[in-house]
Amino acid sequence: MSQNAHLVVVDDEPGIRELVQTYLSRHGYAVSAVDGGDALRELMAQRPVDLAILDVNMPGQDGVSIARELRAAGPIGIIMLTANSDSVDKVVGLEVGADDYVTKPFDPRELLARVRSVLRRASSHGGTPATLGREVAIGKARLNLDSRKLFAADGSELPMTAMEFDLLRTFVEHPNRVLNRDQLLELAHNKDADVFDRSIDTRIVRLRQKIEVDPRHPQAIKTVRGAGYMFASIH
Repeated sequence: MSQNAHLVVVDDEPGIRELVQTYLSRHGYAVSAVDGGDALRELMAQRPVDLAILDVNMPGQDGVSIARELRAAGPIGIIMLTANSDSVDKVVGLEVGADDYVTKPFDPRELLARVRSVLRRASSHGGTPATLGREVAIGKARLNLDSRKLFAADGSELPMTAMEFDLLRTFVEHPNRVLNRDQLLELAHNKDADVFDRSIDTRIVRLRQKIEVDPRHPQAIKTVRGAGYMFASIH
């Protein structure tokens, strides 16, 4: 689960948000960044979150209050960031249900280790957290099958049409299997009278621009010459 996890860092300091988001993204996680509780709730209404990294001291709603709200809502990993070496913030955070804490200033490597630890514990205690959406890595992007949205590695949403989603979902549901145009039309569009076979090629070209590291040399959706296309799943 950890490599498909969606993380969010909640901090009112832009520098901290950027540091955490960039570092954790480089280690294979989908990471969003928001500046407070309102933005977090808006994000979670659109996309499930597996682990939240919360600054304790923020204007408006503080991290402890947000942690209490998240814990009441259901299973989710919570790591608190505190500028206090004093144990009060740590104790209060753990009392409301935080899984761990990190004291500022912190070494990003320490935060990464704690993120991995919390996600491992979440996996061992009942498997998939309730907040985990059905999210699949596809190239450099992640497809959320529940919200029907496509996300970049930094957590930002990539624009996608309904037909593009249907096509991606078909590939995800048939990994490492060659599908010709007729099969893709049948599976993705039920052979819609308004969809013709060559439109599949055009749609795949557009999708590759969004999901491939190098669209000229696709590794996620491969062309199998004379046969069709195949989603090369890494799982």
